[in-house]
Amino acid sequence: MTNIRKIIPINSAAIALTLSLGSVTAIAESDQAYSPYLEPIPRQVFWGDTHLHTNYSFDAAVFGNTQLSPNEAYQLAKGKVVNAHNGMPVRLVRPLDFLVVSDHAEYLGLIPLLLNKDPVIANTEVGIRWLETLKGGLTGIQKVYTELRRSMGKAPLFDGEAVMASAWGEIVNAAEDNNQPGLFTTLHGYEWSSVPNNNNLHRVVIYKDDKDKVSQVLPFSAFDSEDPEDLWAYLQGYEDKTGGEAMAIAHNGNVSNGYMFQLTDRAGKAFDKSYADRRSRWEPLYEVTQIKGDGETHPLLSPKDEFADFETWDKGNLRGTEAKTPDMLPFEYARSALKLGLQQEEKLGTNPFKFGMIGSTDSHTSIASARGDNFWGKLTAYEPSPARTKHQSYVKGKNNYVFDLTSWEFSASGYAAVWAKENTRESLFDAMKRKETYATTGPRMEVRFFGGWDFQAADLDIPDYVSSAYQKGVPMGGDLMSAQDKQQPSFIVVASKDPDGANLDRVQVVKGWLDKNDKLHEKVYNVAASDHRKIKKNKVKPLVSTVVNATYSNSRGAARLATVWQDPDFNADERAFYYARVLQIPTPRWTAKDKDFFNIEMPEEVPTEIQDRAYTSPIWYTP
Repeated sequence: MTNIRKIIPINSAAIALTLSLGSVTAIAESDQAYSPYLEPIPRQVFWGDTHLHTNYSFDAAVFGNTQLSPNEAYQLAKGKVVNAHNGMPVRLVRPLDFLVVSDHAEYLGLIPLLLNKDPVIANTEVGIRWLETLKGGLTGIQKVYTELRRSMGKAPLFDGEAVMASAWGEIVNAAEDNNQPGLFTTLHGYEWSSVPNNNNLHRVVIYKDDKDKVSQVLPFSAFDSEDPEDLWAYLQGYEDKTGGEAMAIAHNGNVSNGYMFQLTDRAGKAFDKSYADRRSRWEPLYEVTQIKGDGETHPLLSPKDEFADFETWDKGNLRGTEAKTPDMLPFEYARSALKLGLQQEEKLGTNPFKFGMIGSTDSHTSIASARGDNFWGKLTAYEPSPARTKHQSYVKGKNNYVFDLTSWEFSASGYAAVWAKENTRESLFDAMKRKETYATTGPRMEVRFFGGWDFQAADLDIPDYVSSAYQKGVPMGGDLMSAQDKQQPSFIVVASKDPDGANLDRVQVVKGWLDKNDKLHEKVYNVAASDHRKIKKNKVKPLVSTVVNATYSNSRGAARLATVWQDPDFNADERAFYYARVLQIPTPRWTAKDKDFFNIEMPEEVPTEIQDRAYTSPIWYTP
């Protein structure tokens, strides 16, 4: 490349100095950066929670979160100590880098506005009645909640625009007040909580923009529409009006009873290209793991995957009114949806399920903690206590529930990891949009995943292998296009343990593909293992667990695992995707800490050991 140079005017003192040093007679400036760290590539991983509820969510408030507002949620995420509702102080092991307070759009801020006697609701007929009811304390709040819940999917019980505007203004201001570009980022957002026929179709909406743009609109709620296509139209309208950017992130397909990734729209019509284009455009990410269960895959969908049955919630829909049946499962889990997306792309020309992976908590306590040794539950009723593992969230035969679910089944999960250039709204949002993200079930292990056509083992010996990997291939979330003659894709996977957590057990690459007969397949490859274990015929001997009660040892496992892996089964004519799954060594589950801390007995069916993990966004191959 030609090195363009330009002459810089210099003063006489500089000339004298130059001549006295016997150096060149002119000083030149290059247009090329000497510092390699000015390359426009993301060198840092930032940790956050894109799905956290505060007392501004009506269900959070009803179940006891009446004190911790968005401001307290941000303070805790920044590393401050906050007192939980059970009276215990709580703090994160390390601060987060970013946070999205995503309170439900439906009845947004209603309970705190009532409790604070805000005139926008307190002076209305229904507000006056509810204020009288609220004199009954938490029991009164729950009576209000019952009335509100029964109205969901119907008309709201009052003119909610003024209430929403007041609450949205306070939420937006809290995000602005706590945003510290470069140190801690707040992204504006909320949750659209569609539950047609009690099946979960929820999406978290996230904005890239500052107050000047997001305050021009009000959140779109399920009262406006329960159809995701109408949400996408709203997002388009927001961008057209403000020049800003927004996205939607779906979650918990496992409680949608087959609706999250069904192959028809809400009207029952098969997808067309327009639908696929819009879904791919507005939903670049999927929340694959959180408190209400892990959503990567299911043992019935992936019977050859020994790690498929992980924190599984598969009893029924969100409201507990319909039991799960096996035919629903293919349309509920991320791996299956990624495979179905290949099939749809072959048919329509666009993949509607071309999403990256993130995790988040969905905690309703204002506490964004996902570690098993620091788990504060889904709701304030499930904050640490001797009885919390016995609480029944669903009781068969009560409130139309058709199954039982006990609170020990909640999962301490998860977090969103984002590879970005800097810790700002713009940089984080752009990274999410290009899917350079991964999910963890709580631990903060660092994971890199690249795909290319000529990666070699020696590439890992390059001190700055990251620059080389970006030059020779694509990162997680990227695309590999048509292979040349006899080329096989190769992948770099580098994983490092959480500095405050457990060692790593192994690294796997998960592949899904569509064959020439329109049949879908998947395979999990073991590509790196700790403790000098050999991978023979794709098998690895399991590690002997070091868990004893609520403790474990890092005497097993590895602090870092790195490899270059080539797909031995590659067919250049077949659409495919690949993502990395990184497994920790076994550690105590949050239930083990409760058992030890409160000195209580735990029922035999309650698991007290867990193997936490990370899932990267896929890399797709298109013939």
